[in-house]
Amino acid sequence: MIKVGDNLPAATLMEFVEVEGNGCSLGPNPVDVVQASAGKTIALFAVPGAFTPTCSAKHVPGYVAKFAEFKAAGVDEIWCLSVNDAFVMGAWARDQKTEGKVRMLADGDATFAKATGLTLDLNGKGLGLRSNRYSMLVKDGKVVSLNIEGPGKFEVSDADTLLAQAAA
Repeated sequence: MIKVGDNLPAATLMEFVEVEGNGCSLGPNPVDVVQASAGKTIALFAVPGAFTPTCSAKHVPGYVAKFAEFKAAGVDEIWCLSVNDAFVMGAWARDQKTEGKVRMLADGDATFAKATGLTLDLNGKGLGLRSNRYSMLVKDGKVVSLNIEGPGKFEVSDADTLLAQAAA
C-alpha cells in the first residue's frame, strides 16, 4: 500500500473536458499522473463512486467550498478520483459545480487504485472493485500526508483534515 514518502504511481487517469483548448479536445482526455503532479502541490481525495450520497452531499462540496483556502495554503490543484468512467465524472462535475476548482478524474479500470493498494472490493454488492475513500497531500509527485477512511466512516478524508495538513 502507498505510504507517506512514496511517489504517486505511474498511471493514466481520464478527465472529461467541457471546452476545447490548450491541446485538450472536447470529451475524455488522458491525464498522466506523474506529469500532472510534477512541480505541484495537490490535494487529492478519492471516493468509491460518483453520485453516492455521502460523496455528493459532503465530500465533493467540502472541497469545492474550501477551494480558496486550499489555494491560500499553497495547493495548486485539487483532484477527485473515482473508479468511474470519464463521462460519469464529467456529469458529476457539472452536478457538483466543480469547474475551475476540483479536477474530476476517472480511474475507469481501477489502475491507480490497484497501484496504490487502496482498493475496496464491492463485488458482493454488484459494484466491482472500487477505491477506498481517502485523501492525500502530494508535493512534486510525493505523498506527504495520507488519510485513509475506515469502513463506513467519513472522518479523515474530508476537506478540513487535508486543509489543516496543507496549511501546516
